[in-house]
Amino acid sequence: MPEQSQSVHEARTPAAEAPPAGGVSRRALLGTAGATGLVLGAAGAGVGYGAAPAQAAPLSSVGSDRAMFHGKHQPGITEGLQARGHLVAFDLAAGAGRTEAAALLRRWSTTAQRLMAGEPMTQDDTDVARDAGPSSLTVTFGFGNSFFSRTGLEKQRPSALDPLPDFSSDHLDRSRSNGDLWVQIGADDALVAFHALRAIQKDAGSAAKVRWQMNGFNRTPGATAHPMTARNLMGQLDGTRNPKPTESDFDRRIFVPAGGSSDPAWMANGSYAVVRRIRMLLDDWEKLSLTAQENVIGRKKSNGAPLTGGTETTAMDLEKARADGEYVVPINAHARITRPDQNGGSAILRRPFSYHDGIDTDGTPDAGLLFVCWQADPLRGFVPLQRKLDRGDALSEYIRHEASGLFAVPGGAASGEYVGQRLLEG
Repeated sequence: MPEQSQSVHEARTPAAEAPPAGGVSRRALLGTAGATGLVLGAAGAGVGYGAAPAQAAPLSSVGSDRAMFHGKHQPGITEGLQARGHLVAFDLAAGAGRTEAAALLRRWSTTAQRLMAGEPMTQDDTDVARDAGPSSLTVTFGFGNSFFSRTGLEKQRPSALDPLPDFSSDHLDRSRSNGDLWVQIGADDALVAFHALRAIQKDAGSAAKVRWQMNGFNRTPGATAHPMTARNLMGQLDGTRNPKPTESDFDRRIFVPAGGSSDPAWMANGSYAVVRRIRMLLDDWEKLSLTAQENVIGRKKSNGAPLTGGTETTAMDLEKARADGEYVVPINAHARITRPDQNGGSAILRRPFSYHDGIDTDGTPDAGLLFVCWQADPLRGFVPLQRKLDRGDALSEYIRHEASGLFAVPGGAASGEYVGQRLLEG
């Protein structure tokens, strides 16, 4: 993943700390806290502040971070990795069609907008996230291939949503794959993320039922001394060569253009998400020596630098050879095979979560990666890369793809709109 902008948690002052001399108002104190990174307790003695009002300041810089719901693109695509995530797919209920789907997306959009602003649901809020700020919450919505036949919108289904081909590493559980609707939830606080998940599930009502749901995590912002690329459960830096929004061709690779595309008009400024549950065979992986692990990946485990030398961002010298004539970066190394310049420029924006779903009866950890990647066209992004990995990636011996989904994620909703409105009311 791209290097993340992570803020270090600051120490909290005691909740009962006396007010400063001179009668400085709580509003002024909160302004100072925002400017300096200091953190106030939920209530201060002697400042005329009892029960926390709806607009109370979050307790830390992590809690105060907020993503915007309305915009050109949906949230949850270009933002930094979040500490906690939930992926959930829904199928429309029997008899539910376009009208019910439109009402559901309207409800979901209203709920997402409120929760991302750090506000409670309009009714029946569970109070799970009470006292917390937005905590970088994002809620992202997408449509699966089957959604369009269920709603009578087959003519609006993008060709890019054609089913993914089979791959040799696939051991797919069909019951945990695909779905009519897909929701991605991420936040830097576990309770804020769960609160959003529960709200989305309740909003579904009788219109849709959960098909599958997966929980993930990443390193908490501020856990490292400085911002850095995330590590996965194999201990490797994961996402070093991710395309970055500052690159001139980023939008062309990741987002559907507003014109001049074969995609339907409602997909303008949207993207396609490939979702894969990839189990890591950690018992086998952890038996390898450090050198063997680095040869599988093609990079140093300590700092992500290519085996040919330099730092994490140094270009990999694919032609560099050892004294015995063998390439320094093995021919089947994962980093060699996935380089865009070795794949006709194919590029994806990786934005995954790690997962751990317990220990199997034989003692094997059910753990790995909830792989989510974004691209303007999966047939030019994910598919050619995965086909090449299928033909000889050294890492494939240590992973297994157990679930899969492909979803069309429309552009962001303008103010006053709900996500998908241009499709459902077009």
